[in-house]
Amino acid sequence: MPIAALLAGNVALAFGPWFVRLADVGPVAAGFWRIALAAPILVALSLAGQKRPFAPARGLWLPIALGGIAFAADLASWHVGILQTTLANATLFGNSATLMYPIYGFVVARMWPTRTQGIALALAAAGAGLLLGRSYQLSPDHLVGDLLCLLAGTLYTVYFVLMGKAREAMAPLPALALSTLASLLPLLLAALLFGEKFWPEHWGVLIGLALASQVVGQGLMIYAIGLLPPLVVGIALLTQPIVAGAVGWIVYGERLGLADFIGAVLVAIALVLVRGGGTRVAPEAEGTKPA
Repeated sequence: MPIAALLAGNVALAFGPWFVRLADVGPVAAGFWRIALAAPILVALSLAGQKRPFAPARGLWLPIALGGIAFAADLASWHVGILQTTLANATLFGNSATLMYPIYGFVVARMWPTRTQGIALALAAAGAGLLLGRSYQLSPDHLVGDLLCLLAGTLYTVYFVLMGKAREAMAPLPALALSTLASLLPLLLAALLFGEKFWPEHWGVLIGLALASQVVGQGLMIYAIGLLPPLVVGIALLTQPIVAGAVGWIVYGERLGLADFIGAVLVAIALVLVRGGGTRVAPEAEGTKPA
């Protein structure tokens, strides 16, 4: 169940860059509307799922608030970067937490990875490099976008770490709802500060972005973070550039090469190697409804 949720969440999130390109507002404004449209849905689902869903948040306000701010900064930098590089590059660099988050997990556990984990991590790293395919050229055309997406990936790692702490005591939906609310004001201020077009003329794309990326994608990811080790979560993030690369190929003609397909196979092998590594269940989150 956690593995299935993790993979489904990553597939849903992979469509985010496409929605951002289609939106008729600025990239940071698109991030704000993603959050603003999803927040009431997440709060309503949290209240419908259990009594007093936000009670366990006492004592966790700081990591949740910081997680929300980190996520807002992640979205702002990633959405701007999406418009300045390919979909595959944006998704791969934006998910550089693939390596950062597992390394954090090993540091916290104060242990080296096992041989199987090391092989899986090496395969994932090789697959990540190959997934860039012919697009892997830090040319002036893509450099700024790639760097912004790399910054977003670093901030995404910070978000994972902070939300992992919240998930130790909270169910996934309430934790996501609170961090989503904490992202609202920073994104609003950033969109207004950058002077972007703010009010959309067509809401369909932004509604799709909110539902696919924030409600379904992040909902399933936050659920999985509370149950799976960082290594599994990190490697699974590489399914996003595979899906995003396919979308870029079909919609924008951003062709994938043989290297991309070999990279996808290496990621799949890495996931098979680590999927049996066991899960951890947050004691106070047992019995809660999955996202």
